[in-house]
Amino acid sequence: MVTSRDVAKLAGVSQPTVSRALRGDSRIAEATRERVQTAARALGYSPDPIGRALSVGHSTRVGLVVTDLRNQFYSHLIAPMHDELEKLGYELVLVTESSEGAQVADHIVANGLCGAVLATTTIDSVVPVRLRDRGVPFVYFNRVAASVMADSVTTDPEPGMRELVDALVGHGHRTVGALFGPRNTSTGQQREEVLRSLLEEHEIVLPSRLTRYGAFDGEAGHAGCRELMAAKNPPTAIVCANDVVAFGALNGAAELGLDVPGDVSIVGFDDLPLSRWPLLDLTTVAYDIEELSRAAARQIVSRVTGGADAPPRHEVLTSRLVVRGTLGLAPRG
Repeated sequence: MVTSRDVAKLAGVSQPTVSRALRGDSRIAEATRERVQTAARALGYSPDPIGRALSVGHSTRVGLVVTDLRNQFYSHLIAPMHDELEKLGYELVLVTESSEGAQVADHIVANGLCGAVLATTTIDSVVPVRLRDRGVPFVYFNRVAASVMADSVTTDPEPGMRELVDALVGHGHRTVGALFGPRNTSTGQQREEVLRSLLEEHEIVLPSRLTRYGAFDGEAGHAGCRELMAAKNPPTAIVCANDVVAFGALNGAAELGLDVPGDVSIVGFDDLPLSRWPLLDLTTVAYDIEELSRAAARQIVSRVTGGADAPPRHEVLTSRLVVRGTLGLAPRG
């Protein structure tokens, strides 16, 4: 079997240099990296993950825990997180379960993962506790749980939602509805609290008849929009928990024969690439999802490589409003 020593001999470098070059270590000169890669290709060599783990003293495989693969939001995390981890000499492993139960932590430990990024954590999840008790480093992504203090990368919704509320008021909207996310997620709770507070500054109250709670998916948006628009005094604007919910709401409005934004304005949160399609043209609260993903990768590697005793770090990205075609003037009553 071809080994890294064979590659080193052919390339005229040391074995450690081969390892560093193949994992993208920035300390290796570009000419040397190319020579090593050429030798590796010529010999048909690929790094052995077990051997790499032994050489650095730990596994180099990081788990991304996602319990909702149907939600297209999570597909946009994988590429930037993978690329950032690869630059740092690590691999991304997707960990999927139907729910965030104790088996998730068991799966991470059993597969020898050196750390995890938790992307679908609920406030009552046992996974952070189980990982802490097993000594496995992890980072909260976009959500947090109060049970365990740990590194996190999140978004501050207030700047973008303040711009959104100002825009709604400026367009004459006084009867506003909302399709909120799950009550057991920190993002769902935070976005609801911020929206209610900002609307109250303009003396606009969200009544229970014009609010719904549900999953961060299109089905919740579809059903919620139809229910809100069937109310005696329907909203002139619907604020959705995220873009995927907003996509469902747009479908619900279309089925009812409503014009968006002529009859009702619909806005989302996340600014997924699909939101920019001319067919949807969704107004949304945006933040840098790719940078959030890269930041999570850097945090987990930093924690794995020697920061076990450091206090938790919390990186918070800002948000902003992106106005597109689904926000318009409130219809005259």
